[in-house]
Amino acid sequence: MNKLYVIGALIGALVRYFYWQQIGCNSGICAITSKPLNSTIYGAAMGALLFSMLEKENNKQVSKEKI
Repeated sequence: MNKLYVIGALIGALVRYFYWQQIGCNSGICAITSKPLNSTIYGAAMGALLFSMLEKENNKQVSKEKI
C-alpha cells in the first residue's frame, strides 16, 4: 500500500472533521457537511487523491518516435 495515499487520507479526514465541527451545516440539508461521517469520508477520499498526485512516475517511460 502506498504511504502517500494513507497519509493523505488521514490528513484529509482530520481536516474535514474539523471543518464539520467548526463550520458544518446549520440547516442540515447539506449532503456532505450535515453529518460528521459523511464529511470525514469525503475528506479522506479527497486527501488520498490530492496526495496521490505527489507520487513520482518511475514505471512509465516515454518513448520518442520520429514521424
